[in-house]
Amino acid sequence: MNHSLDFPRPKFVRQDWDLLNGTWSFAFDDENIGLKQHWFAGAKLKQEITVPYTYETKKSGIGDERFHPVVWYERNISIPDENKNKTILLHFQASDYHTTVWVNGCCAGSHEGGYTSFTFDLTPFLVDDSSQTITVRVEDCMSTEQPRGKQRWINKNFGCWYVQTTGIWQSVWVEYVNKQHFEKVDIQPDLDQASVAFTYQLAGETQGVEVETVITFNDYEVRRFSFKPERHETNMEVALTSSIHEWGVAVWSLEQPNLYDVTFIIRKDGEIIDQATSYFGLRKISIKNGQVLLNNRPVYQKLILDQGYWEDTHLTPPSLEALETDIDATKALGFNGIRKHQKIEDERFYALCDRKGLLVWAEMPSAYSFSTKAVKAFSKEWFDVVDQLAHYPSIVTWVPFNESWGVGQIFTNEQQQAFTESIYYGTKSLDSRPVIVNDGWEHTISDIITLHDYEEFADRFLRRYEDETAILGNAYPHNLDKYAFAEGYEYKGQPVMISEYGGIAFTTDDGWGYGNQVKSEKDFLMRYEGMTDAIKTLPYVSGFCYTQLTDVQQEVNGLLDENRKPKIKEEKIKALNDK
Repeated sequence: MNHSLDFPRPKFVRQDWDLLNGTWSFAFDDENIGLKQHWFAGAKLKQEITVPYTYETKKSGIGDERFHPVVWYERNISIPDENKNKTILLHFQASDYHTTVWVNGCCAGSHEGGYTSFTFDLTPFLVDDSSQTITVRVEDCMSTEQPRGKQRWINKNFGCWYVQTTGIWQSVWVEYVNKQHFEKVDIQPDLDQASVAFTYQLAGETQGVEVETVITFNDYEVRRFSFKPERHETNMEVALTSSIHEWGVAVWSLEQPNLYDVTFIIRKDGEIIDQATSYFGLRKISIKNGQVLLNNRPVYQKLILDQGYWEDTHLTPPSLEALETDIDATKALGFNGIRKHQKIEDERFYALCDRKGLLVWAEMPSAYSFSTKAVKAFSKEWFDVVDQLAHYPSIVTWVPFNESWGVGQIFTNEQQQAFTESIYYGTKSLDSRPVIVNDGWEHTISDIITLHDYEEFADRFLRRYEDETAILGNAYPHNLDKYAFAEGYEYKGQPVMISEYGGIAFTTDDGWGYGNQVKSEKDFLMRYEGMTDAIKTLPYVSGFCYTQLTDVQQEVNGLLDENRKPKIKEEKIKALNDK
């Protein structure tokens, strides 16, 4: 690929932008007086914070883990002279939970949701002065009705729930574009047809402009075509077969994660008025005869669960290199994929997985109550997630629900069952990837049947799973009191995976893992090998996901500690995974 990952949103990169990460003025508003006192009109916030780290983290410069329901941010920006007649877009990659933005005292918009990106047009609110004031108010709560993932909802950590995340926690930047520009371009590769389809969405007048697309592979031009748009949305499809090599197309796979580069250009009167670069992978994910297929061939998925936490920055990756460290460790340990658990990650993570050849399950952070409010909040944010991440070829599975969280009575409650079905079909209407509904427990309708089991003794595990028809026919529960299917649903030949197991922790006084803690490397490897081999011997199981990559706060069952130091030599785990 030709472009770097400096830009926060790798799927659509422009060159004219300014990163706003760094020092902002900051204030807590525990009494919720900021709106009444018009803090958005130029109040002097007395603290400082380092964006995009939340106030709960050490890296923010504050490090206060207590919950504060309302926080404010403010900073001034200057618009370069050459961009003063352009449209100024303000992008937030993620802010938790309800975010409102003012520019020079005027409200530019608001957004609800803790894990999705959003954009505001600042242009109508700019003043002639050289400095523009951006003020941000973020309101959060401990409600279990909003999607929160692994964020605690009481004032202390418990179980596998950790310190909450409040406010801006991913990058913020401004982008300078002409009035006529690309709002977005969706890309849909088709492996079987060796083609790619583009859906162009344009802002501004379309009259008098020409759109050009250039597709390259390793700097070799594959296709170049232009059209004059007649409306704001246009669909185009183009064949990819060319003379780039003897096979005509470059397929994305685990062994060869080939990526095509794309440049999108808008011209007016022969002059370039907007230009962005992107990329895509030509690959196919499908299901047939009880197997998950990658490029029409069965793939045995060896995944590791990754929660994406760091000691000093919590949910926010401390750097691009930190993301790359985790991905490289995953491969060194012998896994071919990652289940990104209860988190929508920095988009550069997915781009790195695209480049390095790793499979990714994208999982929605859960709510923990079922209500009309929860259904509405979850549905909107999940569909925004699918739209936001559908570009990345490494993502091969959507996981909207996990372990009945937020749908606690799904086993018998028809209303909760209907909710999960609506999410399943809504997701399938947006994207063709497999969808897992209620990962690990009590499935309703689901493309893959996934089972969670933290059994530590391989012989007991095998006795439980040796009768495929019993475990998939709800004859008995596979995990505690949880069955494979909710009442009224049955197995229909889907692939089956053990999507959580292991969680082995070394002996510790102040942390926990699953089952008994082990005292030595020998004990660890014996248990790991026994359970992993047991899963592999089940002929009807097509993959597994081990818990987990790193320690997270009080949960110390990672193969790496919180600072990414391996507890067992990586090659020893890899040898067992490769058996």
